[in-house]
Amino acid sequence: MDVVRVAVSGALGRMGSTTCAAVGADAELRLVAAVDPGFAHGPSELASVASSCFALLGDEGRFTSLDDALTAGGIDVVVDFTVPAAVLDNVLTCVRHRMPAVIGTTGLSASDLAQIDKACSENGTPVLVAPNFAVGAVLMMEFACQAAEHFKACEIIEMHHDRKLDAPSGTSRLTRLRIEESWRKIGQNKEVPIHSVRLPGLVAHQAVIFGGTGETLTIRHDSLSRESFMPGVILAIKRISAFQGLVVGLENVL
Repeated sequence: MDVVRVAVSGALGRMGSTTCAAVGADAELRLVAAVDPGFAHGPSELASVASSCFALLGDEGRFTSLDDALTAGGIDVVVDFTVPAAVLDNVLTCVRHRMPAVIGTTGLSASDLAQIDKACSENGTPVLVAPNFAVGAVLMMEFACQAAEHFKACEIIEMHHDRKLDAPSGTSRLTRLRIEESWRKIGQNKEVPIHSVRLPGLVAHQAVIFGGTGETLTIRHDSLSRESFMPGVILAIKRISAFQGLVVGLENVL
């Protein structure tokens, strides 16, 4: 099996640096490019966040611009863990270069996804957008859809660290969408309220609470470290090239 050459966009962030380490530890993958505007700063400013993965790349593997990295070539898949303000442009840049992309950055709107879908179709490029790469989170959403067939009332509480930039989270919005789809199939048109909590000490947590006559059902998932997302990220990297167009949700590659 050929080694998959991976570029990580947002490489100096917490999820990006964790992804770089996970890619570097997998024998079937090779980290060939790390992209982050922070590389414009000097080595002393990067010392606290740059890992050994970046040192192995050398200067030629570090880029401040995704477009520059893709123009340089030698990449098979891009993984994006940047910020909501940058992710749409990054996805469209990948599609323009006909580069398969795995997107973990949240904040994409329905209109953003429609624009990406159109661009993917026109360029024949696969893009996977996954609000959550934890396998347990995928199962949590699946179980919630099953429960929605039996409960007519539901609310979601999502809790994340205080540096998360978007609220509500992408996972909670996707969970709400799927519960509402399940409800519509049984003739119920309601919206699921989402409550967002941002506190230091948290990582990523979500509780889906259903209420019925004399009972409640809580389906909860907790990510206790960012490493919990890495098996899903690695699997997506390895399988993305087999897909066509825009794919939303990790469950499509499990």
